[in-house]
Amino acid sequence: MGIGSFIKKQFIDVLQWNEDTDGVLAWRYPMADQEIQNGGVLVVRESQVAVFVNEGQIADVFGPGTHKLTTQTLPLLTNLKNWDKLFDSPFKSDVYFFSTRVQTGRKWGTPQPITIRDKDFDMVRVRAFGMYSYRVTNARAFFTEISGTREVYTRDEVEDQLRGILMATMASSLGASQVPFLDMAANQALMAQQVKGDLTAAFARYGIALDEFNVASVSLPEELQAALDERISAGMKGGMSADKMAGFTKYQVASAIPLAAGNESGLAGIGAGLGAGMTVGQVIGQTLGSTLAPQAAAAAAPAAAADDSVEARLGQLKGLLDKGLISAADYDSTKAELLKKLIG
Repeated sequence: MGIGSFIKKQFIDVLQWNEDTDGVLAWRYPMADQEIQNGGVLVVRESQVAVFVNEGQIADVFGPGTHKLTTQTLPLLTNLKNWDKLFDSPFKSDVYFFSTRVQTGRKWGTPQPITIRDKDFDMVRVRAFGMYSYRVTNARAFFTEISGTREVYTRDEVEDQLRGILMATMASSLGASQVPFLDMAANQALMAQQVKGDLTAAFARYGIALDEFNVASVSLPEELQAALDERISAGMKGGMSADKMAGFTKYQVASAIPLAAGNESGLAGIGAGLGAGMTVGQVIGQTLGSTLAPQAAAAAAPAAAADDSVEARLGQLKGLLDKGLISAADYDSTKAELLKKLIG
């Protein structure tokens, strides 16, 4: 062997990984043309695992500690390489190191809303966000299912795959739980516990253990949140407990009348907005009945006779104007008609 060949031929006495780059989960020791010295030393630090791989097939796995490499410490690799006696020459094998440290503070979120059935709102699309942490616990499964023979496999790469698993599992978990959205938002810890249980089993297939999982917020898309806010506002107005939907409709009608009063078209524009077949008189009668009925019930018999007079009608009309229930134009035109009747 010439001097040049001797210099080129190098032997590895110590294999170790300093983990000097954050976010790397799997790292292949750079062998090049080097060979591992018989009796060499493998150093595996705490929160690491080392794996010997022969032609893509996993052989021996080493946990934390200092290991002398012999046929006794490499039984599976010895069998794969058909070493029927003690070897005393260097050998080649791929060596992968895996970080088993807990990856903390990882954010998750639903890029697209998840559609679930809900007993209060029938069908809702839910968004959720939170944090989770995980770690590699089974280097064999992680190598076989995810990282493979790449030189470096990072945290960002594995989380791209975990994200799809997380979203699919969350959709099935929330759908099967049948927890109403309002209860879900009020008890995020319970929701997190439900999802974590299902995620733990899904992650285990890839050699990953889910350490922590929490839900920071649960929300609806903006358009659904606006509708929910309006419904809540309607309920807070009162007088709607007998029939929620009927109450919500009455609230919408009552809210529409003051807006129409300030419109140039006056009350005439309300009919189109409330649907065919509903006249201005019906709107006023249905939505203001609760306000005018107590006043009518409290009036005496002589007052009832006066209500039939033109003066009383003008007074009622002025009251509607003062309350903003009709426009000035409507008031002036109706007043002119009543005065015309009064003076002939």
